[in-house]
Amino acid sequence: MTLDEAIEQFHRYIADERRMAPGTVQNYMADLHDLADWLRPQQVVDLDDLTARDVRSWQMEHLGRGEAPGTVKRRLSSLSSFFRYLRRHGIFEVDIMAKVAPPRQPKRLPVFFKESELEHLYDEGLFADDFLGRRDRLMLRLLYETGIRRAELAGLREESADLSALTLKVLGKRNKERLIPIESELAHNISEYLALKHQEMGESPWMFVDRKGRQITPAGVYSTVRKYMTTLSNADRISPHVFRHSFATHILNEGGNIQAIKELLGHADLATTEVYTHVTREHLTEVYKHAHPRANKTYKPK
Repeated sequence: MTLDEAIEQFHRYIADERRMAPGTVQNYMADLHDLADWLRPQQVVDLDDLTARDVRSWQMEHLGRGEAPGTVKRRLSSLSSFFRYLRRHGIFEVDIMAKVAPPRQPKRLPVFFKESELEHLYDEGLFADDFLGRRDRLMLRLLYETGIRRAELAGLREESADLSALTLKVLGKRNKERLIPIESELAHNISEYLALKHQEMGESPWMFVDRKGRQITPAGVYSTVRKYMTTLSNADRISPHVFRHSFATHILNEGGNIQAIKELLGHADLATTEVYTHVTREHLTEVYKHAHPRANKTYKPK
């Protein structure tokens, strides 16, 4: 079997059988086709001709272009899923990726917005008093108060919000559903927004729509966040995902349970959530340094 044929078979598997998110499928395919295109001039076309050395050389090619180690590591993850699929289905028996070490990358703690910065989301004057302004206000509040991903926000339907039960049903990665509690004020905001949406934009199953009444895209969510938060925050990064980090960090700072945060975020592994404990330790250290009268005393040997 050629590499291209195997990639196409894997494409059908993750898109049709596994029903992975379109963005995930797109990333996997981009990485695999990139590998195939890179190997073709070297006459490596069939799976049986592919070796771990080829994958390592491809990896070094990307690193040599100045690509971030984290991006290269993500590319290797796509390859790992691909070759694992091939082994499970008896198409390719060699565990190539066992001989490919991912690049080391510095541990980077999650960036989050300060609570004082996010308080401005509740200032009435920040948003225009029209449909788009009220839509933007609700989108940003939902990102902060639920910690959902931007693709999850874009995928919300009107029926996702159970306003009487005060819950939000979210379709996460790998089509896993989870229920997130919402407070009564947010439920009231959703109810008011939906009434305005029906009046201004007509009927649509999607909770958030653009100015033409079409389902908002993840890119649309990103640009909305950038529009407001670049003026409100001095965080190193501004993106919808920073709201997710803020949600988890602020709950943990107030004594929230790490296991509960894991479930709210929809993480499969607790280790993914535990990174926020490091952020909290740094926060507590800063509070101690600024607040305790003995914190900055320097020891002087006698």
